[in-house]
Order: sequence, then C-alpha cells, then structure tokens
Amino acid sequence: MTGCSESKISQCQRLLKVVNQGTSLIDNNKGKHVTTSLQLSKDLQTVTKSIRELKLIDPKLQEFQTSFAKVFDNLSQVIGKAGKALGATKTAEASSAGREKIQKARIDIDSGLTAAAKTIGKQSDTFGNKLNEYCSQTQ
Repeated sequence: MTGCSESKISQCQRLLKVVNQGTSLIDNNKGKHVTTSLQLSKDLQTVTKSIRELKLIDPKLQEFQTSFAKVFDNLSQVIGKAGKALGATKTAEASSAGREKIQKARIDIDSGLTAAAKTIGKQSDTFGNKLNEYCSQTQ
C-alpha cells in the first residue's frame, strides 16, 4: 500500500522541470539585445516564482528549491540591471563625451554580466549536480 504523499521521484521531476525551463531561457537568450535582456529578467522572475511555489515535502528537495530560487532571482536582478543600463545608454548625447560614456557603460555592463554569470552559473551547476545525485538515489 502506498502513502498519500508524493514520492521523492515525482518531487524531483517537478523541481528539475522548472529548473530546466530557467536554464533553457538563459541558454536561448545569450548575447541578445536590451529588450531581450529585460524580457529574460522578467521570465527568470517567473521561473523563480514557479520554483518557490512548488509544494515539496522532502526536506532535502526544499533546500534545493530555496537554492535554485536564489540563483534564478540573482540572475534576473543582474540581467535586469544590465538591460536597463544598456537602455539608458541610448539616450546619451551624440558627442565624443557621450560616446565615451556609452562605451564605458557597455564595458562595465559586459564585465559585470560575465562575472555574475560565472559565479551564479557555477552555483547553479553545483546545485544541479547535487540535485541529480540526490534524485538518482533510491529511497
């Protein structure tokens, strides 16, 4: 006879499904434009919300849930800020000082995004590996 509670496997599958949706969004939108960045930020917020709303009963999966929600929330914040900053460069003056300002902003944004992606990406990979390992264990 089985209990009424959801199995570890089905909880793992639900969490992995939402995490994979977020990862796909990032992979499909790398190197796109400002409007795409702003949309990606919004989409990642939706993924974060979806992860937080999963009703997981396994304590270890709840830890993964919290970790992944933080990862996608952080990515959303960084990408959103970068998108807004890039958008602001479009209103800069058409002078040499304005062009310099735009160039510096783009370099700062790019280096910020790269650093964030590496840090957050490593966290996500680590959590993903641990989640897969945990989910593949027999109960």
